[in-house]
Order: sequence, then C-alpha cells, then structure tokens
Amino acid sequence: MPMHMESDLNRFRKIVRGKIKKELRRFISSGDLIARQGKKQVTIPLPRIDIPHFQYGSNEQGGVGQGNGEVGDQVGQGDPQPGEGQAGDSAGQHSLEVDVTLQELAEILGEELELPNIENKGKKNLEDKQYKYTGILKQGPESLRHFKRTYKEALRRAISSGNYDPENPVIIPRKEDKRYRSYRVYNLPVANAAIIYMMDVSGSMGDEQKEIVRLTSFWLDTWLSTQYAGLERRYIIHDATAREVDQQTFYRTKESGGTLISSAYRLAQKMIEESFDPAEWNIYLFHFSDGDNWSGNDTAECMKILEGQLIPAANLFAYGQVESRYGSGQFLRDLQKHFGDTSNKITLSQIKDRDAIVDALKTFLGKGK
Repeated sequence: MPMHMESDLNRFRKIVRGKIKKELRRFISSGDLIARQGKKQVTIPLPRIDIPHFQYGSNEQGGVGQGNGEVGDQVGQGDPQPGEGQAGDSAGQHSLEVDVTLQELAEILGEELELPNIENKGKKNLEDKQYKYTGILKQGPESLRHFKRTYKEALRRAISSGNYDPENPVIIPRKEDKRYRSYRVYNLPVANAAIIYMMDVSGSMGDEQKEIVRLTSFWLDTWLSTQYAGLERRYIIHDATAREVDQQTFYRTKESGGTLISSAYRLAQKMIEESFDPAEWNIYLFHFSDGDNWSGNDTAECMKILEGQLIPAANLFAYGQVESRYGSGQFLRDLQKHFGDTSNKITLSQIKDRDAIVDALKTFLGKGK
C-alpha cells in the first residue's frame, strides 16, 4: 500500500472513530449494533460521512467529444436529448457501512466512559502478548517482509522503466521495492473470567424491560471480553423458581407469576461451587429485575446469600433495576439500606429507560473490578 493511501486510511479510521464516539449514546440505546454483530466485529451505519461524488450543473452547452457529429464538424449546440426526471442541485443522502472490531468498539466505549482497566485476580493472572498485523511499511526486519507486496512493487518498477522482458520475466527486487508487515502488540490477560447473568422473567417484566437488559448485557460483554482472554457466560432466569438456560432463551422467555429472587442467588452459588473456583476465576454477577420480590423474608434470605457467599467469591456483584409500571422497585432500596457504601464489590443502578443504559455501564464498570 503506497504511503499516501496508508495515510488516507488512517485518517478515515480516525473519522470513523470520531463519528462512533459522537453517536455512541444512540448506538448504546438502540439495538442496531446487536443485529449487525458478527463473530468478532459489528457493522456500523454512518450516514453522516459524505462520499465524494460528481454533481452535474445546469449548463446545457455541449462540449468537445459529446453529442452526434463527424470528425471535422464545427462544435456547436448539441441536439437536445430526451430524459426522464429533473436534475437536482442538492446533495443526496449517502449511507456508509463500516466494519468495526469488537476490540475497537470496546476501546471507544472505555475512552468515552473513562473506564479503568480491570484489576484481575487469581493464580492464572498472567499477561500474554498478541501481535496484530495492521499495515505495510517500507522498512522493517527481513522476517516480516511481505513477499507478494515486494514482488508487485518490483514488477511495477520494471514495467514502468521499460526493463521488463516477457520472454525472460526475471524480477529482482531492489531495496526500494521491499515492503514489510507492520504490527501492534496487545497485552492480554490470561486470567479466566465468568459472567453469570440473572434476570427476573416474572409477569411484571415486559418486553421493553428485557430489551434494556439485552442491550446492557451486550455492552458489558463487549468490555469484559477485551479484559480477559478466556470468558465464560452462564444465564439464569427466575420467577418463583430459577433455572439455567442458553443465551437465546434468556432474552426471549416470557413467564408469569411471582418472584423469589433468592432462587436465582442459590443457583448462582451452586454454579460457582461446581464450576468456578474463586481462587482461579474472576467472577461477575449481573442481576436485572424490576425490584419486586415475594416477601420481606425472601429479601432477608437474599442479603444473607449475597453477604455470606456471592460477594466474597465475586469480583463484582451488579444489580440493575429496570423501570416497570408493575414493579414496586423495592429491592433496590433494600440493597441500598443493607449494604450502603460499605462494599466496593457491589454496584447498584436504576435503569429507567434505554437512555439510562450509558449511566448504568459507567456505574457497573467504573470501579475496575
């Protein structure tokens, strides 16, 4: 890639990052990116980047090489040609779709929300270096020489200088022909991490509340995936009872009936005991509910499980209370009253609507746990 093209590409990437940052709150509160998510990247529509294009004026005078005629005819007024529609003089609406890696999307999220990197724990807390090739340079070590690019440069030079012989197509690269791969080094923690998502699916939790949970979880996942090389996810849904489900079921299940929050906490405790040794795993617990619980006795049981089992084992316990017309919102107040500001491993957030997701992410991830 010629140096001016590489410079243009870097400039374009900066423009894209700037556009994403400007529209980040909108992207977070809408489900567009989740629908466009691939395995390692998302496709982002950026309609505000203008693509260069020709704009035709209203001059009807024919030009040289246009219209009917023979060689030697006098240039003059061209014959009018039939057409359809009417020419406009305003810019059209152009849409550009750009593929952005989840790694880069997480970096933008971290920059905008000023998220600290997570302080990992566990015996496997080691750093591994990942090399990512990002472009082509004219200088570099021979071990990184790009054969095809070097050959193309040498062939282009030979043809342009007239030294290329098709009968004897020998190409000998010179120093100025050589091209090398450029790369960046990322330090990735090797420590294992597990996310246990819990969601109330009782009758008071509607479709909009579940969509807010889905959007919040996507961005939590995106950030945590960049902090850990190995990340496992488990999903628990609960009403009066709790059960483990897959990701699709987690977001689509619709139940009815009452709520016993302690059932979800007991199942999470069992998962940790069976699969995630706190000495080896960085454990994250995210619970979403509209705040209704069956009784004060069950709320007291929840506090007991949290205080004695879940919080000591986890890096972070985060409770997000989504606004519901049917929910009392009492559980958030109970957590605030019981724990107050005594534990730095607990974060609580009230998510009234989609616009509040950004503030919830900042609250959940802002401690760097």
